[in-house]
Amino acid sequence: MRTCTRIIVIAITSLLWFQATQADEESSASLGPQMGISKSPDGDANWVYGAALRLRLHPALGVEGSLTYRQEQLAGDAYTVRSWPMQATGMLYFLPIAYGAMGAGWYMSTVDTEATFFNGDMESEFGWHFGGGLEIPLGDTKLVGDLRYVFLNYGFDAVPGGDELDSDFYMATAGLLFNL
Repeated sequence: MRTCTRIIVIAITSLLWFQATQADEESSASLGPQMGISKSPDGDANWVYGAALRLRLHPALGVEGSLTYRQEQLAGDAYTVRSWPMQATGMLYFLPIAYGAMGAGWYMSTVDTEATFFNGDMESEFGWHFGGGLEIPLGDTKLVGDLRYVFLNYGFDAVPGGDELDSDFYMATAGLLFNL
C-alpha cells in the first residue's frame, strides 16, 4: 500500500513539475458556448445548451463555472424535467490538452406531468460530478470537449413515484472558448 501511495505521489509531483517547466503562458481566462447530450438511466438522451467561463490558474490547474439548460422525459414520458445546472469545476491537467474534472453543482429544476395539479413543482438540489476532457488550443480560441457523470437526487416528493426516479446522468459537451 505504501509503495502504491509513493508511486502516485511521485507521478503527480513529476507531472506538475513537467507542466510548470513546459508552459510559458500565464493564467488565462476564456468564455464561450457549449452544447452536448445528457442521459439518465430512467430517461432518453437529450440536448444540453449553455456557456462556460474557464480560468487557467496554473499550467496544471484550472477552474470552470458553467450554466446549462437540459430537459428530459422520465417514466415513459409521464414527467418532463427541466433543469438549469450551475456547476463549479476544478480541473487538473495531466497533459497540456487533457484534464480530469471534479466539482459541485446547484440544480434548479421544474417538473411537469400529465396531471395539471403537479405542474411547476420547483426543486433546488445540490449534486457532485466528475469526469475529464480535452482542451485543444486554436490560436485565440480553444476547442473543448468533456464527459461528466453527475450524482443527483431530484426527490420530487409531490409527484407520485418521483422519489423512485434515478436522476443521476452523464453529460457529454463540446464548445469553443474565446480568450478574454
